[in-house]
Amino acid sequence: MALHDLLNYRRAVRYFDAEQPLDNDKVKHCLALATLAPTSSNMQLYECYHITDNTLLDQLATACLGQQAARTAQQMVVFVTRQDLYQQRANAVLEFEIDNIKRHSPPERWENRINGKKAYYAKLMPFVYRRFFGLLGLFRKAIAYTIRLHRPIKTDVSEADIRVTVHKSCALVAQTFMLAMAEQGYDTCPLEGLDSRRVKKILDLPSGAEINMIVSCGVRKAGRGIWGERYRVPFEQIYRQR
Repeated sequence: MALHDLLNYRRAVRYFDAEQPLDNDKVKHCLALATLAPTSSNMQLYECYHITDNTLLDQLATACLGQQAARTAQQMVVFVTRQDLYQQRANAVLEFEIDNIKRHSPPERWENRINGKKAYYAKLMPFVYRRFFGLLGLFRKAIAYTIRLHRPIKTDVSEADIRVTVHKSCALVAQTFMLAMAEQGYDTCPLEGLDSRRVKKILDLPSGAEINMIVSCGVRKAGRGIWGERYRVPFEQIYRQR
């Protein structure tokens, strides 16, 4: 399908057909495609839990407050943010970028470009993503507002701000996954009505992990999967050209 067709086909399906199972490999492939989504500073602070076990599906349906989209799902994907892995992910990106520079840049530019990547991923990113009871965020904001007196700078650097950034990046991955599923003729429904603490316990997630959303998966049940036409605020009310 063309992008126009994918966007029109994708709906938040509330009831899935129990007679139409999903191909695990196709769903896994959609998740692999989802990793192509952009994330802030390419930090990729997320994980995807592909749930196919019936016992876990039942437990997650309960944790999702018994919603039909969860109870009838053939499979689920739990999108999890992992800000606690900032050091590991920053190191991995830095290692890749150093090799990338050596493979694609002229040798006389290696030193400056590698030093720039080291400053960004070995120093700045750990400083930005590190948390300590909100205190580091206050320190970062104080620095940012001081610099702002002299030049433009990002000031949304509190611990709450960075947490939002991590969740936005994870949501881009989830949206890309849902579009990839639509291309396969599969349906999805993003769920935020859930008991995140219970979900973390079911999946045995570490304390630093957070639930971004759960996407239930299946094939829409004819006559029940979609509740009528899709409503959107008129484009003229949300579009501004300056």
